[in-house]
Amino acid sequence: MVTDRQVRILMRHLRSGRTLAGAAARADMDEKTARRYRDGGRLPSECRAAHSWRTRPDPFTEVWERVRQQLAAYPELEAKTLFEVLQREAPGRFADGQLRTLQRRVKRWRALEGPAKEVYFPQVHEPGRLCQSDFTHLGSLGITLAGQPFPHLLYHLVLTYSNWETGTIVFSESLESLVEGLENALWQLGGVPREHRTDRLTAAVHKVEHPDEFTRGYEALLDHYGLEGRKIQAGCANENGDVEQSHYRFKRAVDQALLLRGSRDFADRPAYLAFLAALFVRRNAGRRSRFEEERLLLRPLPARRLGSARRLRVRVGPSSTIRVQRNVYSVHSRLRDEEVEVRLTAEWVEVWYAQRRIERLPRLRGEGKHHIDYRHVIDWLVRKPGAFENYRYHEDLFPTSRFRQAYDQLRREAPLVASREYLQVLELAARENESGVDEVLRTLLAEGGTFSAETVKERLAAATALPARTDVFIQDVDLGSYDTLLVEAVG
Repeated sequence: MVTDRQVRILMRHLRSGRTLAGAAARADMDEKTARRYRDGGRLPSECRAAHSWRTRPDPFTEVWERVRQQLAAYPELEAKTLFEVLQREAPGRFADGQLRTLQRRVKRWRALEGPAKEVYFPQVHEPGRLCQSDFTHLGSLGITLAGQPFPHLLYHLVLTYSNWETGTIVFSESLESLVEGLENALWQLGGVPREHRTDRLTAAVHKVEHPDEFTRGYEALLDHYGLEGRKIQAGCANENGDVEQSHYRFKRAVDQALLLRGSRDFADRPAYLAFLAALFVRRNAGRRSRFEEERLLLRPLPARRLGSARRLRVRVGPSSTIRVQRNVYSVHSRLRDEEVEVRLTAEWVEVWYAQRRIERLPRLRGEGKHHIDYRHVIDWLVRKPGAFENYRYHEDLFPTSRFRQAYDQLRREAPLVASREYLQVLELAARENESGVDEVLRTLLAEGGTFSAETVKERLAAATALPARTDVFIQDVDLGSYDTLLVEAVG
């Protein structure tokens, strides 16, 4: 079969003045064939007829009209689903290998007769006008800190004109996380765009039936920075397409950087944050020219940050607990029935009373959870040991696994007084030294046998006794040796 390359060689030699026979020999073809291509003036590929016939009968000819009607009624039906229906209705008629034939027919139907597909319209971005932000989960990257899993999210902000980006590690899609992330981004940026667009975050956007568009806290944030808030339509994530695409690309870049690093484990959180900061710098380096153009049009920052802490007034209940954002936290029993101020940040719950911070507790993620510190309630638990066994937050009163093992052993050895003895041990940990009590319990559990709170107290006192005084004796220095060195140096 003559190829296009052979014909091109033929024509080149003919143009150079060679005879037909010589040019045909150079192109490695018969002279008659060469004459045909010379006179025709077309390449072999241009002479072939388009393949418009079937090489084998179509097995779906008889059933296609019914399949087409089903597709017209329900365009979202997949070819595999329709094929399985045909196999059930006519067992043995259609082999599994014929699925691809039906898929091709369905594909052609969608292109020629199917419903119109959604069209995306490229937008013209103006410098300094719009920034987009959203939260994205980074759990799939497998990050660990000192060997421990580190589940977290990234608040991600992107300038739509220059694609400059930055982010803040957060742990929930709360208003406090939104405030902290946006403020960090704007102060790192050094200016304020005119508009900020986000998706329909519950922290920022009210539900449709609510008379106000944005939540009060988000409105305050927008007013503080002079930003005009924008939200996407429900179910239209493409309207926040710049940041959505940046999520994908940034996570891929993080994954690649981790592969080069050779480990996904970091010594601590600051080391991980430094890793992410360096990655943002590298990714933004190629956007500098457009970013400089955009930065000139940003509006100035306000005199100070708004601050992400939200202040709430709550009353301490009879169980010495407060309820904050559908989670329960314990406070000291001295505050029972008192009204306290809670300052809620993205990561902490601070309890203030009489202008003084009483507690700083890690903020719980999600809802329906609790954080109970045994030190807050131990005073009254030792007076009411009968309340311990069925206490709602019973499991929170075992600071370490050894405390739990000690309680279980007390229940086996002395079930009638187990709660009282254990609570006295717990009181000792609160009053003296939790780690010291834990070490004493480790020793007692290893020895086996029975023990009591008094035993733990005695062992702890012996372990923490001051060591004997060490007398330090320093020999007198013979200064004559220095004189000898000086004489030798002079000599």
